[in-house]
Amino acid sequence: MLKFNDKKVRKMQGNKKVITHLNNLLTGELSAADQYFIHSEMFADWGFTALYERMKHEMEEELEHAKALVERILFLEGTPDVGSREALNIGTDIPSCFKSDLAVEYSVVAELKAVIKVCEEEQDYQTRQILLKLLEDTEVDHTYWLEQQLGLIDKMGLPNYLQSKL
Repeated sequence: MLKFNDKKVRKMQGNKKVITHLNNLLTGELSAADQYFIHSEMFADWGFTALYERMKHEMEEELEHAKALVERILFLEGTPDVGSREALNIGTDIPSCFKSDLAVEYSVVAELKAVIKVCEEEQDYQTRQILLKLLEDTEVDHTYWLEQQLGLIDKMGLPNYLQSKL
């Protein structure tokens, strides 16, 4: 309890079920950031500066998502688990990097939707609102861009696609 003007004030105590799910999401976001970091550095090493910049941007957005989750977990008086990671799937060429990143995004979308449902069931509408923003970023930005790149590779052929990204 906190004391404020001689009155006891309770801090917000979050639902343990919601906090557990938020920590699972946090693991996914940090894992995605790690994978994007490795892929961005691979793209830079291969000379694909535009792809390096885009993957670096994606990594930074994943870290912003992780920050939002950490802030919410702390607000709910939970302990953020920043040490756990999922297994990474590192590609060996640009199409396989994109495909493994897309698989991560599809997984994150499914997990976000499941946790949003839990928040609704537990009547934690503020956490739900935060997760809706993360879902929008994930579906509209990350997932769509990766699907678009794989579609361009299919339409243009890999050599033409790669030449356009030099």
